[in-house]
Amino acid sequence: MRLQPGRALCEWGDDGWGDLVRRNKQQVGRFDDTLVSASVNLVRGRWRPHPFPRWVTCVPSFNHPTLVSDFAQRLADALRLPFVPCIRKIRHTERQKTMENSYRQAHNLEDAFTVTPWHGLGDPVLLVDDMVDSGWTFTVIGALLREAGSGPVFPLALTVTSKHGEG
Repeated sequence: MRLQPGRALCEWGDDGWGDLVRRNKQQVGRFDDTLVSASVNLVRGRWRPHPFPRWVTCVPSFNHPTLVSDFAQRLADALRLPFVPCIRKIRHTERQKTMENSYRQAHNLEDAFTVTPWHGLGDPVLLVDDMVDSGWTFTVIGALLREAGSGPVFPLALTVTSKHGEG
């Protein structure tokens, strides 16, 4: 039930994409179309996951309910893939970066998400989030997707916020 190797477009606050991601998240409230284009170039160019994803979903958030889903929908459109918001957050969690260690990070996400099955679930999927703090959110949701019958899960984040946050 392992996830496939994932990618992040940048590191939080770096001089390139990281600064734009930070501004868009903190000030604008929507990720710029140039981040969609850069993500398409990453997926179709440098990364080229195999087997190539056949659909896109994203990590839901109570704090910013449309931020990631809007980005994931536009990314799916640009990749000419269906966007299926089949993951639901069913309970509040603390921010991963506030957890003291890996055990607490994993425990924080226990029973926090659910997956709604759909007819294309068995195909490879691109799982999108804006930020990776610990990597546990991708791990937990990826495992839930696999348990629900999904094909290979490829995590993609806009930014990594810590050295341990590789997806």
